[in-house]
Parts: sequence; structure tokens; C-alpha cells
Amino acid sequence: MPSPYTAKSWQLASLLILLFGIWVLWSGIYKPLLFGLGLFSCFLSVWLAKRLGFFHHGIPLRSLFRLPKLWVWLLLQVIKSSIDVARVVLSPSLPIQPKLVELTTDEHSETGKVILGNSITLSPGTVTIDVHEDRLLVHCLTKDSEADLRSGELDARIAQLELG
Repeated sequence: MPSPYTAKSWQLASLLILLFGIWVLWSGIYKPLLFGLGLFSCFLSVWLAKRLGFFHHGIPLRSLFRLPKLWVWLLLQVIKSSIDVARVVLSPSLPIQPKLVELTTDEHSETGKVILGNSITLSPGTVTIDVHEDRLLVHCLTKDSEADLRSGELDARIAQLELG
């Protein structure tokens, strides 16, 4: 039975190989110097991620398969929000109604809270200012963006990932 240290080393080596493979495919230049620099940058990325504690909490594989569905939905929300913000900014009366909103999340994992906060900030017209325990402080530009957040749909979609 392999020790946990061996398993972690295997995971890190697999990630390094995956990153380098992607780098080689995207680079399109196959010279020894660039291979060396690419391998060094991939190694440095994995090493820094390990030092920062990125690998302390695993993410279930089923969550990774559910991410694309969230990304597509989030992309559509970002486009919708971009149009709404452009409409508000280009309106002669500038009908903004900025407000700080405190949301409560059902997310228990730190990863889920981070994804929720970043997803909120990704949408134009909303910025996550603070995350503390199960509460998020969000600045909303309009009442519509506040209503979208309070509907809880984003929180529910992230909860479907089952990150923790």
C-alpha cells in the first residue's frame, strides 16, 4: 500500500506532466531552450501552488465534471449583466441605485465560498467586498442585480457542485 507521501508526489508529478503537455500544445514552438523554460515555468507553478497550500483540500472528481455546466450558465449571466450595466450607464438619467447587500450562503466549504464570491464579482455591477463565515458583503449597482443575488440561484448552482 503506497504511503500518502507517495500519492501526493504522484499527484504533483501528474499535474506537472499535464501542465507541461498543455504548454507544449499551446506554444507551437519546439526548441530545446523553450522546452526547458516551459518545463521550468510549469515546475515553478506546481511548487508555488504546493507552498501556498493549494493541495490541502481535495476537490471531488464529480465536481470537476459539473463545472462546465456552471461556466456556461455563468457566462450567460455575465453577458446579461454586461448589457444591463451598459444600459444603465448609457441612460441619460443614469438610474443607478448602489447598495451594500449582506447575503447568507449555504456553502460549507471554503472552496465553495471562494467560487461564489468570485462568481459574483465576475458579473458587471456586483463586487464581493468581504466573506466572513457564511456571510458575503456585496456591492450592487442596481436593484435588479440585488434581486438576482437574493434569488439564491447562483448559490444553489454552486452548491450542486458539492465541493466539500
